[in-house]
Amino acid sequence: MNSLGYALLSMLVRKSCTGYELKQLLEVFWNAKHSQIYPLLSKLEEDEFVTYVHVEQTGKPDKKIYSITDKGRSLLQKWISNPPAPPVARDEFLIKAYAISLADVETGISLFQERLALYEEKLAKRKMEIGLMEKEYGEKLEDIKSNVFGRYILFKRKLLQEQEEINWCKWVLSYLEKEVKTNRIMS
Repeated sequence: MNSLGYALLSMLVRKSCTGYELKQLLEVFWNAKHSQIYPLLSKLEEDEFVTYVHVEQTGKPDKKIYSITDKGRSLLQKWISNPPAPPVARDEFLIKAYAISLADVETGISLFQERLALYEEKLAKRKMEIGLMEKEYGEKLEDIKSNVFGRYILFKRKLLQEQEEINWCKWVLSYLEKEVKTNRIMS
């Protein structure tokens, strides 16, 4: 099974979900597409790692609410004890930052201002999500045996990463804006 399959099982440990909800929850790890998730859920169901309840809806397509089975939990428990593969990172923005010396200063400023705005928006959303989790679960969030502990610590990690990305963008922007001021003085 691939990492996405284990990620789906991990999400289902916390609560039963639709495929759409699973896509939303996976945001903490990576951007999986519906076209990846639904066939994999079918395979997991075929292999008896998940089961689902069919829910008929009026005015909307019917939906399936997936739950992890004991067999799925057992598989996930075995997988957790294995060392993880090295992380894979791919970010087009970082390639542009690496080659920024080829761009004019205004383009560089624009790139970093857009990145800064994106991460400020992500940070605000993450703070709201963490606040809701803290309100809903309280001390359960700090209980390492709670099924919400893992989600909480990952959201805190993402929050720290987003804060650091903002700090880095501001740091780079200070260099770029200094260059603009220097060029104005010299002209």
